[in-house]
Amino acid sequence: MTTAPSTPTDEAPKPPAPEPAPAKSARTGLRPLVLRLHFYAGVLVAPFLLVAALTGLLYAASFQAEKIVYDHELTVPVGDRKLPVSEQVAAAREAHPEGTVSAVRPSPEADATTRVMLSGTPGVDPDHTLAVFVDPYTAKVRGELEQYGSTGALPLRTWIDEFHRDLHLGEPGRLYSEFAASWLWVIAGGGLVLWFSRRRALRKLRGTSGRRRTLALHGGVGVWAAAGFVFLSATGLTWSTYAGANIGELRTSLGQETPSVSAEAAGEHAGHDAAGGTAGDAAHGVGLDKVLGAARAEGLGDPVEIVPPADEKSAYVVRQIQRSWPEKQDSVAVDPASGEVTDVLRFDDYPVLAKLTRWGIDLHTGNLFGLVNQIALMALALTLILLILWGYRMWWQRGRGSAFGRPVPRGAWQQVPPYVLVPLLAAIAVLGYFVPLLGIPLAVFLAVDIVLGEVAHRRGRRTYTSGTAAR
Repeated sequence: MTTAPSTPTDEAPKPPAPEPAPAKSARTGLRPLVLRLHFYAGVLVAPFLLVAALTGLLYAASFQAEKIVYDHELTVPVGDRKLPVSEQVAAAREAHPEGTVSAVRPSPEADATTRVMLSGTPGVDPDHTLAVFVDPYTAKVRGELEQYGSTGALPLRTWIDEFHRDLHLGEPGRLYSEFAASWLWVIAGGGLVLWFSRRRALRKLRGTSGRRRTLALHGGVGVWAAAGFVFLSATGLTWSTYAGANIGELRTSLGQETPSVSAEAAGEHAGHDAAGGTAGDAAHGVGLDKVLGAARAEGLGDPVEIVPPADEKSAYVVRQIQRSWPEKQDSVAVDPASGEVTDVLRFDDYPVLAKLTRWGIDLHTGNLFGLVNQIALMALALTLILLILWGYRMWWQRGRGSAFGRPVPRGAWQQVPPYVLVPLLAAIAVLGYFVPLLGIPLAVFLAVDIVLGEVAHRRGRRTYTSGTAAR
């Protein structure tokens, strides 16, 4: 019996070809990486941010506290007529002949005292001055306090300011605040990416409990405050030690540095008739009253600061010191021999980046919009404190019993498409160069992570994230 030749339909069915793996999208690939970065940055940087937020909250409140604590020195009963500035300075020098006059701030308001700043005073920090407060109507000295900085911070605000900036540890302590500022914008940006990549249904707060409720609070509040955090981070870095120096070099290379009025005295009498008074009493040449009058004629309204000539070849410098809106930062140089204005610098003529830096710093420090600005900063500081506490609570709720949850698994970078990963690494390298307290810790973290991953691999228990990490 013959058999019929087999046909294709009689053959055993072939197994179906495996479907190609779905292409990794930038969105699904980046989310696990951002989650891992946000988690570890939050856990490791949060203690520094917590200190910065607490001290920043105190600093924002110190402006109003200063007015209350030093009310006697700062204010006077309003009189009929203010005495010439030269008489007020003479009264301050009679009470405090030590040191030299470094600057004078005439009474800017009807009920405000005049400040006479003395440098080189025994017992006063070399970086500070002794401010002597004089009644502009009677020339009576109402007190003296140590003062710091261009905003005229008195002891209470100075102590809080230094605590916020360097924890009273000097230059080494400034690394903490720069470290916090370098990472704050990264954590805030990562939180935004995670929140908006999360399904809308999972963002709701109503009807949730436990970890989901904490996450909804942490994410929802963080989204509203993220812009403020990025601003505080960027402006804080402008006067930090390392990133601030890089920013300064960049501004200089672009011709955007902050200009200053020329304090070089002009005319044939420079260096001869300029010094008409005793050294250290600020009575050089034509004197303070004519110098102030010349500045007023150029449109410099209160508040102003008069800086005496540094030497026989220098001029007086009178500059506006108002940091609230609108900014008053005009300045003039006045020849001490003739009383003529030799140079004028208007804030309107500042380069764009110089103006932005000035506004940014004044907004960061609570000066630009006064009390409203200070309240907003206090609200941001409180928000950051709550977000940190909620973040640690989520970590705890992720665990079991009395232990924190397991960290986010490593290997998330393998899910990022190469066309995204390569430019991302290049951008991180550039940022790390200009912001070293971001780049160096990140490099250390990556090195440690690689070593731990290799150790786990050798032990046969290397794990990676799969898919989009849950959060």
